Amino acid sequence: MKIGLLSDTHSFLDPRIYDYFKDCDEIWHAGDIGSIELLDELEKFKPLKAVYGNIDGKEIRTEAPEEQIFECAGMKIWMIHIGGYPPKYTRMIKEKLTEYKPDIFICGHSHILKIIFDKERKVLHINPGAAGNHGFHQIKTMVRFEINQGKVENLEVIELGKRGR
Repeated sequence: MKIGLLSDTHSFLDPRIYDYFKDCDEIWHAGDIGSIELLDELEKFKPLKAVYGNIDGKEIRTEAPEEQIFECAGMKIWMIHIGGYPPKYTRMIKEKLTEYKPDIFICGHSHILKIIFDKERKVLHINPGAAGNHGFHQIKTMVRFEINQGKVENLEVIELGKRGR
């Protein structure tokens, strides 16, 4: 299963994602989508799993939940927009990580790309950074990876260049 992962588009969909994600089976969006039109475009392109972020309004919140917990190719995934980083999770995130026991924990919000294996909780933490133009990040980023028989493989960081103004 090949996954294209992005976050924090803030209503901007870089046209290069169509090339980078053309061979992906699904796209996952970790929140701060920005507009229902962007969500619709992604859904037309590939099967989409998305969560809403703190900037997303009522229209997006009716289409995307706050969090998603699902299975993919033998791995349990938990995706939520605001999640923090290991070991500095909020109490709620720590409690849910203990309860859900995901293999992969995905969040966005910080606009900072981080991929960390949390040894204490035995979970791969992925924040794809920000793919949009709004925010303090300098470089737009997203992630592409495969899940094969319960293993993450061929994980790639994709840089889309400098953030536009």
